[in-house]
Amino acid sequence: MLLNPSAPFELAQRLRQDGVPLDEAFTFMSGLYFRGKLSYARAFTDPADRPVFIITTNRGLVPADQRITVDDLRAFSDVQIDAYDRRYSEPLIRDAIRLSRSHSGPVVLLGSIATGKYVDHLLPIFRQNLQFPLEFVGRGDMSRGGLLLRSAVANQMLSHIPVEGALRRGRRPPKLARVDFRVSE
Repeated sequence: MLLNPSAPFELAQRLRQDGVPLDEAFTFMSGLYFRGKLSYARAFTDPADRPVFIITTNRGLVPADQRITVDDLRAFSDVQIDAYDRRYSEPLIRDAIRLSRSHSGPVVLLGSIATGKYVDHLLPIFRQNLQFPLEFVGRGDMSRGGLLLRSAVANQMLSHIPVEGALRRGRRPPKLARVDFRVSE
């Protein structure tokens, strides 16, 4: 829908004209899951310390506010996030190594920790500094997104623990209580 050359909505028009920030495009395409990750990252990351990065399919770690174009989005869609695809893994490893050299503190992964698509590449680089919210264990994408959004709105950070040695799969926790995040007028 966003790449439709005749899409009349404002985001698609801006994308076609001058590009849009990566986070804005991904939020549109991913909905709650990505919106939760982005809200949480922004709530608890000091931009003066380092930017919020998004793992992309073919460009590694990209700052959330970097502008992208229609051609960039098309290039992203040509590559899947597959731990065994070098077009995905090599840029991610390259950028993770750069980040590890410039930043010595914790790096919090807000993506899936149950599979190896991120962890297999990031853990050997960051070791104990690669962390994730403990509350992710047993939750699917949408549940994690909702949890992250609730935490950001409440300004309450989740419990970050090292990925190394952690239980990454577990029993599904109870469903989150329904919350209406719409802005009231």
